[in-house]
Amino acid sequence: MVIGDPIAHSRSPGMQNAAFEFHGLGSPYGIRHVRPDELGGFIEFARANLKGVNLTVPHKAAVIPYLDTVDPAAETAGSVNTLIIENGRIHGASTDGYGLEHALLENFSRPLAGAGVTFIGAGGAAHATAFHLAALGVKSIRIANRTVAKADEIAEKLRRLHPALFVETARPDDSATLARWFADTDFLIQATSLGLKAGDPAPFDLALLKPELKLCIFDTIYKPTPLLAKARELRLPVADGAAMLIHQGAKSFELWTGLSAPLDAMRRGFLEAQPC
Repeated sequence: MVIGDPIAHSRSPGMQNAAFEFHGLGSPYGIRHVRPDELGGFIEFARANLKGVNLTVPHKAAVIPYLDTVDPAAETAGSVNTLIIENGRIHGASTDGYGLEHALLENFSRPLAGAGVTFIGAGGAAHATAFHLAALGVKSIRIANRTVAKADEIAEKLRRLHPALFVETARPDDSATLARWFADTDFLIQATSLGLKAGDPAPFDLALLKPELKLCIFDTIYKPTPLLAKARELRLPVADGAAMLIHQGAKSFELWTGLSAPLDAMRRGFLEAQPC
């Protein structure tokens, strides 16, 4: 089951059920809209009735106090997207970083070690993936977030764990700083929820994107967004969040079942799925 608020856009059920069906396990994966004030009650339901859960916005950090154990990497990042439930005990893990790593390699074929990375947004996805990329040896991580204090919190943790890593923070409306960053960025990761809803504004001033920039643009949203449209107009290398969802979902499936994830079947399930 996947939970979130909002959640109707999710294609995870089609993707995950394709994997379960591939292994002859039926279609047990569902979807539930869980608001923040309902999270505690849902966790108790899951503890008694489910074997696994995926979480998306806004539950990735809020769920941690309810868990019995947490994977060290997920605890460091302060973000959990996968629950593994056994004998009434709940273990939290994050597959977001794994998913982003493999999505970037799949879409752009550019090495991550030594790369410069800029994140727009400092929520759960940025928390998990920034620490994962730092462990892979990127040279710099820059984080732009409306609440700079949240970006600073991630930055301080990154500096403590990776002293050689260059880290900066700013607001996404600080256009002068973002322009400087983009000139030294290999991968631009849009990690906010902007774009999930029709009429959402762009996450930053899209006029900052120039065709001569050498950056690859990855939007974690897997539907058309203003950022994706602008990047394609400028013929910049660009990808949406589909591959990240598929790869992180594949890792979750393997954690729940111990079986190999059938990536081709999961891709077909994702493409055929219709949002609820």
